Amino acid sequence: MKAVLRGVGAGLGLVGVLAGTGINAVAAVAPALSVPVALVSLANDPRYAPRRLERAYPGHPTGRILDAAQMALSDTALELQTSGVTLMLREFSVADAAELPKTLAAIKAAGVHHLVADLPVGLLEPLARQAPAALGGAMVFNTSADDDALRNAQCAPALLHTTPSRAMLTDALAQYLAARNWRKLLLLQGPLPADQLQAAALQLSAKKLGLKVLQVKPFKLSGDPRERDLFNTRLLTNERDHDVVAVADSDGEFARTLPYATQWPRPVMGSNGLMAMAWHTQWERNGGPQVSRRFQKQSKRPMQSQDWAVWMAVKTVAAAVAADPKASAQKQLLALRAGEVFMDGSKGPRLSFRAWDGQLRQPILLGHGDGVVGIAPLDGVLHPTEVMDTLGTDEKESQCKARP
Repeated sequence: MKAVLRGVGAGLGLVGVLAGTGINAVAAVAPALSVPVALVSLANDPRYAPRRLERAYPGHPTGRILDAAQMALSDTALELQTSGVTLMLREFSVADAAELPKTLAAIKAAGVHHLVADLPVGLLEPLARQAPAALGGAMVFNTSADDDALRNAQCAPALLHTTPSRAMLTDALAQYLAARNWRKLLLLQGPLPADQLQAAALQLSAKKLGLKVLQVKPFKLSGDPRERDLFNTRLLTNERDHDVVAVADSDGEFARTLPYATQWPRPVMGSNGLMAMAWHTQWERNGGPQVSRRFQKQSKRPMQSQDWAVWMAVKTVAAAVAADPKASAQKQLLALRAGEVFMDGSKGPRLSFRAWDGQLRQPILLGHGDGVVGIAPLDGVLHPTEVMDTLGTDEKESQCKARP
């Protein structure tokens, strides 16, 4: 377990905060309140192995979460100035579930009640359950796990999600296909458990929007000549009846070979081709270009969906603290879960959290490597109360019983 102090305003007072924003300040008073924010990540996370980062598969992270968290600190410094508050970042890493108590003890010693997590489900779920009791109240932000179970049966009262759920992404894709009248899908599914979950979510979204999955075909990358048919893209796509080839490939290696390699001229969607994303660097509305340029300038790499989710998590902490600087973390959590605090995500409408599962409501960008072709919810999609709740698990469908 590792702990490192980072971030704008750490030990610098308000002058340091203003300097981080590029604004000159002749004199300033030190903030009355310093709020630490923990960045909790997996030690030796295979997603950040150098060879993996070099491949830069579409939709996959290209760097650690510190970059986006630091940008959020800079972006919220002036908002917090009027409340006499500054945020500090503390980095923690955890290797496995057995190390969680030690990590939580270190987080408690640092006086942290706001945790931004980049963890797999097996660590995120116990962290979210143990943190409130271990820290005397806490909120945990999920910035990378899209598992629908975390928003349903495995939900936790203190767990908030700034990254979209898998169902939100597949619902966005299904809305787009329905709007284009591309209703017949061929689904190619990989062998990993995450591939199966992604394929299941897509089939549920297709059913919701009146689309038809004609076939589900397994694929597998293998050096075994007996399995060569399982990665032959022309053979896998040889039937002509489908309008679209959907691919569920959490690893990304097979999906990147699929566009323009199908037997028939059909668009590819899912894990490559047309993709549903929390963020795209070519989003050109609502201040999107400024957000992407700031991130590129500060981090020397393009902003990805996970970076946006981390940026939003730290911005949410800033918004909750600014709304009531003297409130406990538990009270701030209740305000967020009640939809009383709003954030700007540079995607159009102001954003808030769902009361029933802690998911951040947000538009989903639909695009490919070179641009954005649409945004969901699409025009014409209706909902009785909030159109963004057409993406993902709605309140009547939710299996989440754990609420603060």
